[in-house]
Amino acid sequence: MRQLRFAPLALIAVAAWLLPYGLDSYAIHVVNVILIFAVLAIGLGLCMGVGGQVNLAQVAFFGIGAYATAILTTRSGYGFWISAVLALAATVAIGLVIGTPALRVQSHYLGIVTLGLALAFTNWVTNAEITGGAEGISAIPVPTLPGVDLSSEYLYYYLELIVFTVVLVFGLFVVRTGLGRRMRAMRDDALAAGALGAEVPVLRMTAFLLASIYGGVGGVLYAGLIRYVAPESFSIANMFLLLGMVIIGGRQSLIGCVVGAIGLSLVREAFVDHPTVAQIGYGAVVVLVVVFAPTGLAGLPGRIRSWWSRRRGQPGTAARLQPFQPYPALAERADAEEVLRVTALSKQFRGLKALDDLSLTVTEGEIRGIVGPNGSGKTTLFNVISGLYRPTRGRVEFRGRDVTNQAPYRLARAGMSRTFQNLRLFGDLTVEENLLVALDRSATVDSWRYVLRPISVLRRNRDLHRQAREVLDRYGLTEFAGLPPKSLPYGIQRRVEIARAVAAGPSLLLLDEPAAGLNGEEVRQLSEIVRSVRDSGITVIIIEHNMGLVMSLCERITVLAGGRVIAEGGPAEVATHPAVIEAYLGDSMDDIPPVAEEASR
Repeated sequence: MRQLRFAPLALIAVAAWLLPYGLDSYAIHVVNVILIFAVLAIGLGLCMGVGGQVNLAQVAFFGIGAYATAILTTRSGYGFWISAVLALAATVAIGLVIGTPALRVQSHYLGIVTLGLALAFTNWVTNAEITGGAEGISAIPVPTLPGVDLSSEYLYYYLELIVFTVVLVFGLFVVRTGLGRRMRAMRDDALAAGALGAEVPVLRMTAFLLASIYGGVGGVLYAGLIRYVAPESFSIANMFLLLGMVIIGGRQSLIGCVVGAIGLSLVREAFVDHPTVAQIGYGAVVVLVVVFAPTGLAGLPGRIRSWWSRRRGQPGTAARLQPFQPYPALAERADAEEVLRVTALSKQFRGLKALDDLSLTVTEGEIRGIVGPNGSGKTTLFNVISGLYRPTRGRVEFRGRDVTNQAPYRLARAGMSRTFQNLRLFGDLTVEENLLVALDRSATVDSWRYVLRPISVLRRNRDLHRQAREVLDRYGLTEFAGLPPKSLPYGIQRRVEIARAVAAGPSLLLLDEPAAGLNGEEVRQLSEIVRSVRDSGITVIIIEHNMGLVMSLCERITVLAGGRVIAEGGPAEVATHPAVIEAYLGDSMDDIPPVAEEASR
């Protein structure tokens, strides 16, 4: 079976190797140009499709690689390969500059910024003396390899094919291991990714770094193939052609990006004598793909499988949620330490005070309940504690350290994890991949291992999969491992989110209304899970409107109203507090189960 699985790859490899033998000189030139655009499309796919960063400057990276090679070889007298290395370094440096706006702006704003930078590059090469102006730079020397005449486009094809294979395999390697998963998580939900420890700012820069490397490689290959560079080769029209390749092929699939590059290049060649018709056709096809097939050609098999599954029954209905397996309980510690201290915390949104001089202390091993009417500041408190909001005033200390205003990913890596009031699962990742993102604590700056120590990356990836399977087994989610969370019932999605938050290995777990939308049996299971998580050594703070759950689960309860603490104590003490009855529970206590009876269950 393993041999059969690799048979199509072997056939493609043989066909690619023998391809020049059936082509004339013009056709092999077209194929060489297609391979260069395929390399560019992979880089754009990594940045836009995998990293979720709108990048309309890929053609500028392409041009920088080509022009730097041309200038260094013709004006500075360097050899082709030394010039190629320096050109790549220049492209990477520009890539980091162009990626800087991604730290502050996103979506179409980032697209406008990167498009402006691409236009600036085109304007510069058209007018600068060093670039030859509108006439460009010619007489670029032929790349040299011992015993190989690369002036022959037939032999140059094999150089391009080898480079293309290497960059495609490397791209797939990135996507299917930790760095790619974190980038895809950032694409799906940057806020949730940061709350799990993904270094979102560094990942955004990494996406542009990868795009610039692929753009630089494409530029170097182009300079060596054509041996002439001019502004029209790096125009905005070519940028949108490249964008069309990625969108039509499927921006979330590198193979799809390659298919799109090949297909659209062949269409362009067919309409070479009718450029206006070709441009209108590109635009129409892109619009149709965005509207009717947003995942592109690469997504069609999955859409067909999904359609077929819906006809046969809802995905995942055959799978059953298994019982939760409790964590081994740790021995109780007599000297419980202070985990969280909030001092005089205030948060103001213009004229609205969401938090008003709020103070709170949580000790190790607690299950602390936070309750209060809607608008009392509960979720705002969580958002400030976890770094999503900056407080107007006050201080947050976590395990004795001042963490006020720290980024969410820094707090997550320090041992703080959370769920959200509205589910924030990574919808385009599988359940197992959601857990893998939480389990992976690798620093993005260590991504040099992908180049210098790929075996260690693969070993680490294998270990993460083993840990993820253990978490899946514990939470009874094994049968759902390969499914996207959005295809699952709401109650199972809630369990996935809690499993993901605990998989991050926190010492403090923040649960924001985890029982919302659950039925009675699911609430009972949630109570069992939270107790077991606490018994394993994790302190839990829970926001909840289900008073029966809060009263039976929490040792201490803090009640908020108007952004202030109006009561704090044990369940029995809080339930009878006059301020609580007035502000939150009303005059009737009928909806609260007897505290003693619930606590004994």
